[in-house]
Amino acid sequence: GHVVRNWKVRWFVLLQDKLLYYKIEGGKKEPSPKGRILLDGCTITCPCLEYENRPLLIKLKTKSNTDYFLECCSREERDSWALDITGAIHAGHPVQVQELHRMKNSFKLGENISLNHIVERMCDGSTGIKLTRNLEQGSRYKETCTGSALVDWLISNSFAVSRFEAVTLASMLMEENFIKPVGTRSTEATRYTDLSEQFLDDSTALYMFAESSKKSASSREEIQFNISELSGKIVKQGFLVKQGHKRKNWKVRKFVLRADPAFLHYYDPTKEENRPVGGFSLRGCLVSALEDNGVPAGVKGNVQGNLFKIITKNDIHYYIQASSKVERAQWIEAIKPLT
Repeated sequence: GHVVRNWKVRWFVLLQDKLLYYKIEGGKKEPSPKGRILLDGCTITCPCLEYENRPLLIKLKTKSNTDYFLECCSREERDSWALDITGAIHAGHPVQVQELHRMKNSFKLGENISLNHIVERMCDGSTGIKLTRNLEQGSRYKETCTGSALVDWLISNSFAVSRFEAVTLASMLMEENFIKPVGTRSTEATRYTDLSEQFLDDSTALYMFAESSKKSASSREEIQFNISELSGKIVKQGFLVKQGHKRKNWKVRKFVLRADPAFLHYYDPTKEENRPVGGFSLRGCLVSALEDNGVPAGVKGNVQGNLFKIITKNDIHYYIQASSKVERAQWIEAIKPLT
């Protein structure tokens, strides 16, 4: 928000020369837009690292120097939006758009690599990366490592076979807010458009673990909890409307569906913390669509339709609204094999 700096869920529509955004009520967008962002003369920053707990941001700066920060559900969604918005900004410059497609398609992380596992290894007291005090332009930083040392560690621990792969992997760790740049040298590099230039394989560029990573690494029990629930492969994610258990009101939540192990977590998109406000194991759950004729028992308040229900093995009932029948069917189809 521009007046109150809070975060709100908005429905975005990209047109040829502008980006419209709408309020969402009861899982549906209102007919008239809440506002618009004119793309003529805009500059786009993606990924944007100005908010430590929100690594999936796009920043748009308009010709009148107004900043907009937009958060997406996933890295893939963020990159897709950034690519399409950039194409609209640079309409008439197909070479630039083709280069963006090439960058996007070449920046991949192997499916067999878990970022959480890498960070756990990096934080290990005996075999992890060594953190030291470093001095840059008169400023002293505690518990940092250089870009080249981080690349060396990734290669020596067989997470990458070349320096190019290691830089790509380190860029992913920085994108996902596991590590952050420290000092002028490394921070300035994050302003580059090309993702491959944002992390520096350099002995003068400094990096440190983000606070969230250090906290999770400080407790063995917490690491195991995070790995067991939050480190599974993400199968699907997106915004849905969920009924509360106590007050029975409806709120927009960002849902993340993971496999191996199978969990469904939901996040409050208006909160700064990048951690779920709830979630449950899908093993033994039942999931089904609810008919739109009438309000089912257990459902209260403003119901727009496209409902489905999940019943856990402990007999806890979750009522959720999708934005369309197609979206509801997609979520049910994704959840069923994991139950």
